[in-house]
Amino acid sequence: TMAQKITEAHEHVAKAEKYLKTSFMKWKPDYDSAASEYAKAAVAFKSARQLEQAKDAYLQEAEAHTSNRSLFHAANFFVLSQDMQRLPEAVQYIEKASVMYVENGTPDTAAMALDRAGKLMEPLDLAKAAHLYQQAAGVFENEERLRQAVELIGKASRLLVRQQKFDEAAESLQKEKNMYKEIENYPTCFKKTIAQVLVHLHRGDYVAAEKCVQESYSIPGFSGSEDCVAMEQLLQGYDDQDEELVSRVCTSPLLRYMDNDYAKLAISLKVPGGGKKKPAAAGDSGAAPPEEEEDEYAGGLC
Repeated sequence: TMAQKITEAHEHVAKAEKYLKTSFMKWKPDYDSAASEYAKAAVAFKSARQLEQAKDAYLQEAEAHTSNRSLFHAANFFVLSQDMQRLPEAVQYIEKASVMYVENGTPDTAAMALDRAGKLMEPLDLAKAAHLYQQAAGVFENEERLRQAVELIGKASRLLVRQQKFDEAAESLQKEKNMYKEIENYPTCFKKTIAQVLVHLHRGDYVAAEKCVQESYSIPGFSGSEDCVAMEQLLQGYDDQDEELVSRVCTSPLLRYMDNDYAKLAISLKVPGGGKKKPAAAGDSGAAPPEEEEDEYAGGLC
């Protein structure tokens, strides 16, 4: 029964505590035996659906012999309890455990755990989630597994854009583009160039945006591609303060069907010194509704 399981769990905890005590005859605590008893206590608490106590027992097991498995169990209980306020604590355990996994030669497990932690944190804390994705990417990058690494850097880039941290987003996108170039995925490099241009123009840095396009000319297939032509037009329109041209490029399917975070940057891009004619130009190309959407989005971030 549940009551029996709880009694059994408490007995294991008492035994574990006894193993940790020292005396005149016993100078050193017996950590291994204590860890084993805490693990048994955790299983018994779990059977009795005492999640909080099970989590504590796993943490005590982890302390008794820094076992990454125990840390993950502890983290899982936070997640299972679906207590959103405890999630940051759960993520701390996942981070600790992932360091141990890397040290123990199982980096894959570490990276996947950090990726999962990032997903858990997204609804709560975008900055923390982006950092977790960057950590996971770093683990894969050290293993020279660039395909997995670049996907995670991409997640971080999008979250940085969502927070309007454009300087960091620009750095992250540059890293992404370089990695895609290294693994010879050139069409994705083109898309990253568009994202870079949008981020730099939102930073008000035309020179940096132009430089990103220029460096992409060396990527096979970029010159003359629709991505290239669109960016040349966008830069031209931005430089000439031609709102109509900028609006036409920014509301074109090429930009509208990018990842949502970048599509929103395109729709909300303003020409320097302009502003009055923009709504009319956007209206002509049927882009008024997204304009309103963008306003709500911007308001939500303030």
